[in-house]
Amino acid sequence: MIVTLEHKNKTLKVDLSKPIDISIPLTNTDENPIAWYIEKPEIEPVVFGEWIGSVEKGASTNFNTIFFNPHGHGTHTECLGHITKEFHSINKALKQFFFLAELVTVDPELLGEDRIISKSQIEKALNGKIPEAIIIRSLPNEILKKSKKYSNTNPPYLSEETARYICENGIQHLLIDLPSVDKEKDEGKLLAHKAFWNVKDTQNLNSDVRMEATITEMIYVPNEIQDGSYLLNLQIVSFENDASPSKPILYKI
Repeated sequence: MIVTLEHKNKTLKVDLSKPIDISIPLTNTDENPIAWYIEKPEIEPVVFGEWIGSVEKGASTNFNTIFFNPHGHGTHTECLGHITKEFHSINKALKQFFFLAELVTVDPELLGEDRIISKSQIEKALNGKIPEAIIIRSLPNEILKKSKKYSNTNPPYLSEETARYICENGIQHLLIDLPSVDKEKDEGKLLAHKAFWNVKDTQNLNSDVRMEATITEMIYVPNEIQDGSYLLNLQIVSFENDASPSKPILYKI
């Protein structure tokens, strides 16, 4: 299914029959990735007395309850409500769902005991392009990312300068294959989150915060997908929460 799009005086063609799913499925198995010191998700049938919500166990339907955390159990998209005193919902922040995106691959730089994604790396990777969304694939890009247990591993992260650079260039949506854009244990500073959303004070928001900007974490982009420009369809669940599990889909332009 080939569609033609008009965007900023350019004509683009994409094949909607060839989606590239860069989300990680949520399961109740040990294969599910985990961050932030929690246990794996639970997907279990509802039980009412002797009735069990499972066709296998005699019910007419499968009727499961799912217990999970968006931030710690897989691909999720969050709004600035993740770090603010005042409640803000991803369901209200994300109002459009298709964007021109640039996929870039970077090998985080060693800084002491940390590995960081620097401004110069992103600047070089974008090579003058200013997309609506940036998708960052970090190296090494092992398939283990789809099941990795991140707690207490000090994963790579964005420097504050990098997040500010992305913000100041007007890139509204940031997608990354790590559990956070910030250092795992940073004493609650959350410097990259704040810089990206332009949040000066989490207690009293400045008027120029980026209310509609989003961060999507814990994606996985297979190695065979080449860097370059894509049409991004950023799908979320309609949760009135700071974050929602999400399903970002790419289409080659």
